[in-house]
Amino acid sequence: MNLIIPMAGRGSRLRPHTLTVPKPLVHVAGKPIVQHLVEDLAAMSPRPFDNIAFVIGDFGDQVEADLLALAEKLGAKGHIHHQDQPLGTAHAVWCAKEWLEGETVVAFADTLFRADFQLNADADGHLFVKRIDDPRQFGVVVLDDTGAIVEYAEKPETPVSDLAMIGIYHFKDGAALRREIDVLIDNDLRKGDEFQLPDAFRALTEQGARFMPGEVDDWMDCGNRRVTVETNSRMLEFLGDQANTAADATVENSVIIPPCIIQEGAVIRNAVIGPRVTIGPKTHVVDSVLSDCLVGSHTHLEGAHLTGSMVGNHARIVRKAEDISLGDYSESTC
Repeated sequence: MNLIIPMAGRGSRLRPHTLTVPKPLVHVAGKPIVQHLVEDLAAMSPRPFDNIAFVIGDFGDQVEADLLALAEKLGAKGHIHHQDQPLGTAHAVWCAKEWLEGETVVAFADTLFRADFQLNADADGHLFVKRIDDPRQFGVVVLDDTGAIVEYAEKPETPVSDLAMIGIYHFKDGAALRREIDVLIDNDLRKGDEFQLPDAFRALTEQGARFMPGEVDDWMDCGNRRVTVETNSRMLEFLGDQANTAADATVENSVIIPPCIIQEGAVIRNAVIGPRVTIGPKTHVVDSVLSDCLVGSHTHLEGAHLTGSMVGNHARIVRKAEDISLGDYSESTC
């Protein structure tokens, strides 16, 4: 089985946290977003992934090495492909088209989810969906009486369904999807300036392909600071007892209110941490109170009173505040 992960965007809405690292490699609940995604997909897949293809921008050699190591950790062969221009979702998948063969999963890397369903062996594929109250900002699917997908609508002004596509797709035959994306690109069939995956899905459906919805229980976004902090909190709640303090972390005269992750080498002194806080490796937190926060690695917090905040790597805060978003290699003192 092959897995294609498009992740070429830099994540401008999550700045300043994406100025030094692409969004899929931003850490939540102790791991990069893309690592959570790949591990969760591997856990629910009926077969292991043989190949994992990452479609990225110009992220540098270290990012590429980290992604290849992630694939290897899961027993798969990693592959790096580049999308040099933002030409849409179908184009992003097409950049790794050699892996559109046989059983294939396509998963966009800013999507985290929780699901408890089995893939239907009789279906030609599955589109992961979530029921939402206001679907006007999302692509949605419409089902027939048998539960199969028969229509695709992109951000409909008048909602025709509350089943929003979350950016994860499973195909029994990836080659069929490749043929339809080839048609889009060869004939320059764009919506706006982009080639869109739902156009390929629609063509396959009209040819008789039977796609089923895979309805997830939870869908978590990492699009901006606020929702990324919320996703960190929800992931910690899901992890429960698995969210813990590393054996080599130092905790002195402090209270830890679970669920929290305190990673290796962190130092916590005279502080109240939690609930729902992630502290990155080698970070020092002194004389501080934190709740619902996401703090990166090699950071120093002193006298900080933070809630709902996101602090990057190699940052320094010596101050009091209630709500802050501070990027990597930054300092705030007052």
